[in-house]
Amino acid sequence: MTREGGANSQMMSVRIKRAYEKPDGEDGTRILVDRLWPRGLTKENTKVDLWLKDIAPSTELRKWFAHDPSKWAEFRSRYREELKSNKEQLLLLRQEVAKGTVTLVYGAKDQEHNEAVILQRLLTAK
Repeated sequence: MTREGGANSQMMSVRIKRAYEKPDGEDGTRILVDRLWPRGLTKENTKVDLWLKDIAPSTELRKWFAHDPSKWAEFRSRYREELKSNKEQLLLLRQEVAKGTVTLVYGAKDQEHNEAVILQRLLTAK
């Protein structure tokens, strides 16, 4: 895949995947975006290249949300606010995306309502 400037090339380069899914050659750099290591997985079989614990939602926000889809809109808003004071971690993530394909790895069962979805949208906006 040729990398060209613009949102479409970035959209292709930021993937999301559950930590429990098997890593593959198209994942590129695998970045865990959870504060906690996924239960029952070893570092060897997860194949995480970078663990950005501090980009994850705060413990308080994570516990409040409790993966309740009815709280999704409010969770998104609160998490984006937290990210505004976490510029270093976001910059690090953007730098990884600029290098090539990145897969944001997360542990949540819900594939539509988790922080990786929010980060992917944030990184591919514009």
